[in-house]
Amino acid sequence: MPGIPFSKLSGSGNDFILIDNRRGVVSTEDLPGLARALCRRKFAVGADGLVAIEDTDTADFRWQFFNADGSSAEMCGNAGRCAARFALEKGIAGTRHSFATLAGTIRAEVSDRRVKLEMVLPTDLRPEVEIPLSAGTRRGASINTGVPHLVLAEEDLDAVDVTALGREIRNHSLFSPAGTNVNFISKTGESAVSVRTYERGVEDETLACGTGAVAGALIGACWWGLASPISVRTRGGEILIIYFSRQGDRFEEVFLEGDTLWVYDAHCVDEVE
Repeated sequence: MPGIPFSKLSGSGNDFILIDNRRGVVSTEDLPGLARALCRRKFAVGADGLVAIEDTDTADFRWQFFNADGSSAEMCGNAGRCAARFALEKGIAGTRHSFATLAGTIRAEVSDRRVKLEMVLPTDLRPEVEIPLSAGTRRGASINTGVPHLVLAEEDLDAVDVTALGREIRNHSLFSPAGTNVNFISKTGESAVSVRTYERGVEDETLACGTGAVAGALIGACWWGLASPISVRTRGGEILIIYFSRQGDRFEEVFLEGDTLWVYDAHCVDEVE
């Protein structure tokens, strides 16, 4: 599929390919294969995922989001921030707008590079989860912040083998058949945590994960009493800000805020296979 125009944006080191697909330049059935082809690092553009922007009657636009392996995901916070800036810059939506996802309608506010995104209400909070693993049982917490996440506390994040441990937990029978994203967090201040994330669909550690940052912040509030807003340092070194209100184990008005980077605009030259 040569000639397809696209843009590449990054949200805190989480990078994405974005396509204005309102005129159907790519058919729906071709999008998963296009994501696999273009997101393949060293052989193509390389990215953590692909976003196709499309028309809808229920919001300013709707997106279809695909992980690097071509699988569809309900929500991705950093991709959502990139999509919001893309929509503004391309004249698709204004500075304040909403877009439809499989997880629900998302509201966004764009101010230059900075984007504040309203997240869907978290569900399925389990503050205590026991996971039998090859090296012994671990205790963590799980929550769905648009997609499922497991959170584990670690004193030394640098010492964690995120890929190996994340892969074992991601495919664990407790989370079948869909699997889960896996986050490792440590408390770094009165309202601050650091996080490392193994992302389902990417099947590796990423430099940042928006829904994972939200999961880490909310579980930090449960475990350590952290108050909103919480600063979350990602593996890429950038800071994401998580806002929320809380009533016991119920979280509402959850927002994700951070910078975006417009890397470049381009188009496919060769046939994409």
